[in-house]
Amino acid sequence: MKPKTSFAVPSPNMVILTTMGSVKSRGVSVLLLTFFLYLVDTYSYSDGCEECSLKRNVLFSKERPVYQCMGCCFSRAYPTPLRAMKTMVNPKNITSEATCCVAKHSYETEVRGSRVRNHTECHCSTCYFHKV
Repeated sequence: MKPKTSFAVPSPNMVILTTMGSVKSRGVSVLLLTFFLYLVDTYSYSDGCEECSLKRNVLFSKERPVYQCMGCCFSRAYPTPLRAMKTMVNPKNITSEATCCVAKHSYETEVRGSRVRNHTECHCSTCYFHKV
């Protein structure tokens, strides 16, 4: 015995409600997508480090302003050339290069009995000291 199937003919009101519901869900989806893209755009360019520039050092700027270079510069990695790899004691496939925010010009000044370098201009150059 087969079960009886009945088909309900949709009324015009049901069609309108269904269409309005899908328009609302599309609107919410577009709104969420826009918000998500905004967040991705906001955080993709900021890695928490500002561009290399002079910043006032609050620790040493009690008596007079002391400026020092702070910020980030680029770093990149590339495949090690074959001729350079042959000269390495421990060959590495990847070579990295980094630059640091350093003072182009500076002068010494005395703050509370200590000699401090007051930077006047900054640029990205070879890293002399690496943080551990």
